[in-house]
Amino acid sequence: MPPRETRSIKLRRMEIGGEIRNVSIRLVETSERIEAACHLINDRYSWRGYGSDHRIPADAYHMTFTAEVDDEVVGTITLAVDSEHGLAADRAFEDDINQFRAIPGRRVCELTKFAFGSTIKSKELMAALFHIVFIYGHRTHGSTDLFIEVNPRHVRFYETMLGFERVGPVKTNDSVAAPAQLMWLKVAAIRDFIDECAGSGETAHARSLYPFFFSPTEENGIYRRLARAEKAIKPLERDGHHSDMDAAAFLDSLRLGSHGMSAASPAPPDHQLATH
Repeated sequence: MPPRETRSIKLRRMEIGGEIRNVSIRLVETSERIEAACHLINDRYSWRGYGSDHRIPADAYHMTFTAEVDDEVVGTITLAVDSEHGLAADRAFEDDINQFRAIPGRRVCELTKFAFGSTIKSKELMAALFHIVFIYGHRTHGSTDLFIEVNPRHVRFYETMLGFERVGPVKTNDSVAAPAQLMWLKVAAIRDFIDECAGSGETAHARSLYPFFFSPTEENGIYRRLARAEKAIKPLERDGHHSDMDAAAFLDSLRLGSHGMSAASPAPPDHQLATH
């Protein structure tokens, strides 16, 4: 039997820390990589005083992605889609989010458990991670409104880099015992940012991450691979735990080499941690 593969997007070799490295974005489906993502989250969150015992939910409504350099997990983020269980942000901001749920045709989702290694100096890699999460959330789940909870001192990062807007007043996030600001981004606006800026890289002379996103052609190629992979396997049978036996045997490597993934960039500020 051939070895199993997880859903991964292999990017062009990239200069990171002065060295040319192999990089990829992966949809996490094995216990080993879940633990690696949790380790990174707890390392970065504890450094910020947010606690060191955070876990990633293991159910069909949470999709965790990792950015990997030479097979080492250096970044992670989880996309949560709305369900009867709600979102993590509902604990403090349910009334605010319900205003969006009440609009016909709207489907809310959130980003959570975001962490990036402090030694990684690459806007390109961070942009690739966000863009692949966007592809998955929008095209696979039809999400229309994206939320994230952040510490108030990190608000400017999300406004500048990704175009998020503040929603409501600052409240307390009990899971990290810290103040939290709810932020919102209309998914259609992400589409507009991508169409306007993607693929221009450093030539855009902007602080935004969108110039480092994939071009429309590359995005379509990624989605076609994801869609074919989804049809090729049966849905994962989740029992509340990730295991290597659950990993789907699909998505061969997709190499992307035309959207400026070769140059090093200044390190993103370490304040990009979401607060839950």
